[in-house]
Amino acid sequence: MNDSVSVASSAPDATAEVAGFSVSPAGWLEAAFSRVARNQMCELPFYRAGIQVQACGFTLFEQQWVGCLLTPWTLSLLVLPGPGQIWRPQMPGERLALQLPCGNVTFLSGEIADDSGNARQYLSCSLMSPLDSSLTPAQAVTLAQQSARMALSLPVLNTDHPTDLSRRELFRRRSE
Repeated sequence: MNDSVSVASSAPDATAEVAGFSVSPAGWLEAAFSRVARNQMCELPFYRAGIQVQACGFTLFEQQWVGCLLTPWTLSLLVLPGPGQIWRPQMPGERLALQLPCGNVTFLSGEIADDSGNARQYLSCSLMSPLDSSLTPAQAVTLAQQSARMALSLPVLNTDHPTDLSRRELFRRRSE
C-alpha cells in the first residue's frame, strides 16, 4: 500500500515553492494524519484502532526534518523541509533517493492538506505497511522512536573483520 496521502489530483504548480518548517513538523503531521485516520482510513480492515497517530524523533539533519510517523495503518520514515529550506514541487508518488547515515533510502513524494486545506509536501519511506498485528500500541511507539534514531545513526563497522570479503581474504584471516 502506498502510505502517502495525496490531496491534489493535478500536477503541482511548477512555480510554487515548498517552504520549510521553522520548528518541528511533528504537531502538524499528527493533526493532518489524525484527520486522515478519522475521515478516510478507519474503516479499512488493516486499521489498528488502538494505535494513535504519532510523529516520533523529528530532528534536523542537513537542514531537513527527519523522523518517523506512526499511524494506525503504517510506520514511515519522513523527510520535510527545514528552516529556510525551499523544495521544488514534486508530483505525489515521485521517487527520490537520499543518502542518510544509515544508508541510501528511497522515498516517495507525498502531500497532505493542513487544517486550512493548503497542501504541504513531504518525502516518505514505508518501514512497515500494514502494521504487524502483534504489535501493542506501546511497542509500535517504541519501534517508531527507535527507527527514527537508527535512520540517523552512523553504521557500526567491526574493525576486526576484513573489508575485503573475497574468498581468499576470508581463508587467509582464519589461518592467522
